[in-house]
Amino acid sequence: MKHQYIYYGTKCNAQELENFLAYTLETNERNEQLGRKKTPLCIWGEHGIGKTETVERFAKAHGYQWAYVAPAQFEEMGDLTGMPHISNNEKGEEVTRLAIPEWVPQTEGKGILLIDDVNRADDRILRGIMQLLQNYELVSWKIPKGWHIVLTANPDGGDYSVTPMDFAMLTRMRHITLTFDAKTWALWAEKNGVDERGISFVLTYPELVSGERTTPRTLVQFFDSIQEIRDLKKDLSLVKMLADSTLDSNTVTAFMAFLNNDLAKIISPEDILTSKKFDKEIYEKIKSLVQQEVKRVDILSVITTRLVNYILLNQDKIKKEQIDNIKSFLKMDFLPNDIRLLMSRDLASANAEIKKVFADAELSKILLSY
Repeated sequence: MKHQYIYYGTKCNAQELENFLAYTLETNERNEQLGRKKTPLCIWGEHGIGKTETVERFAKAHGYQWAYVAPAQFEEMGDLTGMPHISNNEKGEEVTRLAIPEWVPQTEGKGILLIDDVNRADDRILRGIMQLLQNYELVSWKIPKGWHIVLTANPDGGDYSVTPMDFAMLTRMRHITLTFDAKTWALWAEKNGVDERGISFVLTYPELVSGERTTPRTLVQFFDSIQEIRDLKKDLSLVKMLADSTLDSNTVTAFMAFLNNDLAKIISPEDILTSKKFDKEIYEKIKSLVQQEVKRVDILSVITTRLVNYILLNQDKIKKEQIDNIKSFLKMDFLPNDIRLLMSRDLASANAEIKKVFADAELSKILLSY
């Protein structure tokens, strides 16, 4: 069943989200310095897409203090505003005060308070949060100076168990929607040591990463579970059990076919760059994978994406002879022109040493002809 999910804000990938988050927080910081109100940011997206992880990664990378709360766990308003207790005021009279909840940040300085899965909270908790979004404070406590509020939410209009937010609440926030982008995910996966066979699978079948059980999160769980299995085809039964435990049936079927067709053995970026005999080893191997009865452009696309990501992540370590192999790869006669141009565009953001690739007269002529 196809659900008509309701999202808010521009749909973007993880890198675009981080850029937008950076700009939003800078704007809020300026507003705070000018005595103006700050505006929280709400990130929408389906489960397992990486909303929370992206914000936490951004906070750590940019030196923000971090606080996290999941209001779906709140049973009563006291979990939000604080529990009442009796104490004496300056006149010695007994008064009722609200104790500040432990999750509330206390230290001034730049920080991010993440309110995770906000619309999974009870409706009365959502109503209580409205004042916090508007004024960065509640009746019993306030957000310290320098802190920002970021929220995550699952879409309404489908099968998610969420509480709809009315426009009075929605208009207190900026909104953006995180979607899955295979190339961006693959770059993250290369950087974080995800099993390379898993990366190749996702790049080959990106359309599968939209199922109810198949998400970026569950795929990483599965790829972690097979990392120590050297030969996946020898342990197909175990691999299938591990896949079934985490992914939906369509993805499991596709992964088994991926293994049976030997696509998990797609040549790695390291092999391409370190080969001493590119024409005899790499060129012929890639050609045999691609030049089948129906040209396997999908395989070429996977190999190229992984090669570009590897180069960009390791550009300061790339040696002269490896640059020669990059030139040879770009000049392969069976490489489609659109893939060649996309690869050239992506490498244009690399360092000066990598850009020497484009000083090759033969390659320049090929590129200019298209």
